[in-house]
Amino acid sequence: MSSRDAAARIEADEAEQADIAAPAEEKATSSAPAPSAPPAFVPKPLPIQLLYALTSVTAAIMQGLGTSLISANLQQIAGPLEATQNEASWLMAAYLFPNVSLGLFLFKVRTQYGIRKFCELAIIPYVLISLAHLWVNDLSLGIALRFFAGAAAAPISSMAFLYMLEIFPPEKKLNVGLCMALIGLSLSTPIAGLVSPSLLDSNDLQGLYMFELGLALVVFGLIYILPLTSPPRAKVISSMDYFSYGLLAISMGCLAVFFTMGRLYWWLEAEWLGWVLIGGIVAGVLVTMLELNRRNHLIDIRWISSWEIVHFAGVLLVFRMLLTEQQTGAINFFRQLGLFNEQMTGIYWAILIASIVSGLFCAVIMKPGREAAIHLLALVLIAAGTLMDSYSTVLTRPEQMYASQSLIAFGSGLFLPPAMAVGFAAALKKGLTYIISFIAVFLFTQKVGAFIGSALFGTFVTWREQYHSAILTARLLPTDPLVVARINQYVAAYSRSSPDGMQHTVQGTSLFATQVRQQAYVLAYNDAFFATFLLAVGAIGLLLLNVLWNHRHRVLPAAAPAQPA
Repeated sequence: MSSRDAAARIEADEAEQADIAAPAEEKATSSAPAPSAPPAFVPKPLPIQLLYALTSVTAAIMQGLGTSLISANLQQIAGPLEATQNEASWLMAAYLFPNVSLGLFLFKVRTQYGIRKFCELAIIPYVLISLAHLWVNDLSLGIALRFFAGAAAAPISSMAFLYMLEIFPPEKKLNVGLCMALIGLSLSTPIAGLVSPSLLDSNDLQGLYMFELGLALVVFGLIYILPLTSPPRAKVISSMDYFSYGLLAISMGCLAVFFTMGRLYWWLEAEWLGWVLIGGIVAGVLVTMLELNRRNHLIDIRWISSWEIVHFAGVLLVFRMLLTEQQTGAINFFRQLGLFNEQMTGIYWAILIASIVSGLFCAVIMKPGREAAIHLLALVLIAAGTLMDSYSTVLTRPEQMYASQSLIAFGSGLFLPPAMAVGFAAALKKGLTYIISFIAVFLFTQKVGAFIGSALFGTFVTWREQYHSAILTARLLPTDPLVVARINQYVAAYSRSSPDGMQHTVQGTSLFATQVRQQAYVLAYNDAFFATFLLAVGAIGLLLLNVLWNHRHRVLPAAAPAQPA
């Protein structure tokens, strides 16, 4: 199915979904006329189109800042809340618990009650919760509000998609429209790094929350003056959907918490981590058993477990793990060297510009049949960037990573739109249930998968740091003249601060040990960057094998000579 055909289905999907979702006996007894088709696409004036695009980008940035502002400023946030960094990380875990799955159920809500009403009502809780954050000065209250903020932000990402797709005709929704919408969703991380220093300097933690509130008020106003076209509504929600979604939310939420907090409290040290994982697995098994025995599925487990969808999910999951190098690895590498957001402004700008340019470039070149070539180019760029980063030293600064991080950001902007267009087109062939199942796969790979990748990357760095620290410590003997000379230099540097010679020795030795550990971390990050490079090379190899396999099975049967009757 081409993107043109898939986009045409978007314009009339609710009209068909009413027939798909209704039980057979309900169709037989219902005498209500079938809903009419949605009106034909009417182009909007250019100023109105720009306002719709502004609404989409602002909403996308706003929902992404929910986690980006916290992760980018964890050290600065922990202080005002009188918490450790591990305790402050619960702000992210609480936000993610409802956020990773709620978008799935909201698709049905949007179908049943209409897009326009959905958008106008969905923004109100977000504004109210953002306003309530201004009075947060306690960790427990902050965690509770972040939980509700995660739930309120769940519909915002779909809202960003809808407003961007609104301005494009059907034949361009799944290429140009999709690329434009995904540009906005990729901007929250660099923007959080750029605006955080000034916001924290002006009003500490409240400055971050005021920025979120300001964006929410802007989006609130734009939504009410720019209504979306609402296709005919259809009754698609059944009573069992609430129970199925409850189990699914518990499963995905527990996995998000486990992978977010597991590295911080360490996987085998905290007993409660095991219970969280068990809860997620049990809830996932229960929802699978329930959905396999339902006639009207919330998600189609059999379709999700088919080879085509498993392959699609695996591709997206590998892609999210590759992007961990940029979203977690490079930024945390500089923080380990003692740099703050103020000193990383240049690299955030490089990522921001590369993300925008890659989205525009993808919109120009993306056509049906080019997905494999675009993915190959994206993987080559990511592999080149990660290989360049694997040669870092303690003297590496953001300026040395402008090129490599730009390559990775450009590759990430090329990868997701073709994959999403292909998956969504496959789901559109089947109907409403399969669209929801596709959303479930997409949410899991992009949201839970992001934190699985971050957890694996951070765990690998910690393991390699211990390995390199042991080797470096074993080689730096106290009888080595070079070691003694370096420690004496550090001791002499502290001699002007106080007359206590013993204190000078302790401080100099401590500084030497800190630098040894910093060297170990640099080597560990280089190992992680190189491991990401190997993963990208492996993905390139599998992609080429898949292309050759498909080409052989398409070409050879067609080229075979006809057999005599």
